[in-house]
Amino acid sequence: MIKRTLLFSTPCYLGVKNGQIRFKPRDADKGEQVIPLEDVGFVVLENPAITLSLQLIERLNANGTAMIFCDSNHMPASMLQSFSGNQTHAEVVRAQVEASLPLKKKIWKEIVQQKILNQAVLLRERNQQGYNSLIRLAGEVKSDDSDNREGVAARKYWQCLFQEPTFKRERDGNFPNPLLNYGYAILRAATARALVSSGLYCALGVHHRNRYNAFALADDVMEPYRPFVDRIVCEILDDDAQYDESLVPGTKQALLKVLTVDTRMNGTRSPLMVALSSTTASLTRCFGSKTEKILLPAMQ
Repeated sequence: MIKRTLLFSTPCYLGVKNGQIRFKPRDADKGEQVIPLEDVGFVVLENPAITLSLQLIERLNANGTAMIFCDSNHMPASMLQSFSGNQTHAEVVRAQVEASLPLKKKIWKEIVQQKILNQAVLLRERNQQGYNSLIRLAGEVKSDDSDNREGVAARKYWQCLFQEPTFKRERDGNFPNPLLNYGYAILRAATARALVSSGLYCALGVHHRNRYNAFALADDVMEPYRPFVDRIVCEILDDDAQYDESLVPGTKQALLKVLTVDTRMNGTRSPLMVALSSTTASLTRCFGSKTEKILLPAMQ
């Protein structure tokens, strides 16, 4: 079942009523609502005037729902995730820690290849140049991407995607970087949720190794999924009625839909949220020596 993503951006009270989520706006003219708790996969909270009951937090954790908290700039900044995501957590983490370097290098090669292939598909879909160049670069990726084909492909990709030769993908860069940042933050949280549910430890990456990064593995696994965010950003820019250089609620709602877009994996289609779980489950099997192939999404 596809789980819903709820965005709360105005002052309100969130609690539990009859086992469901109780949403009560601070605006006295608006009545309260009851939302089926079991249908919710993510809750995004971006207003400091939102009040939460501990009972609701407990129920959301029991349901496996991830709660994402935004900072003062309304960007996703942290996440609350249940500790009990997987009953074999210790066994899985042990296998993750003991995974060989050659295996991790092979996994990273596959991740980078699929990321570049997905970028190429998006360029072709939008009738932009660069498709053939990226296909060629994907075929040149070596173990651990030792020649940094990912970086070479990125420079070509960003110039072609937005038709801006001077565009640079930077966290603090010019528009549309804020849209990309928001979409990637949501994707990162969803990836971390899937990893925890598969029993994996997010701080131990296969390629990213920053000592201050508690989500290094999420940063690894989300790479082939990034083009799905890029596609939505392009669609927002295409839509004159929706276009706005600020992150208005409508834009955020559009970016949150990335969790339910169609992906293709092993010849079957599934929502991105489901595909993430398949990817992380296959990574668990890789670490456990049950397979050497990580399942990764292909753009339609």
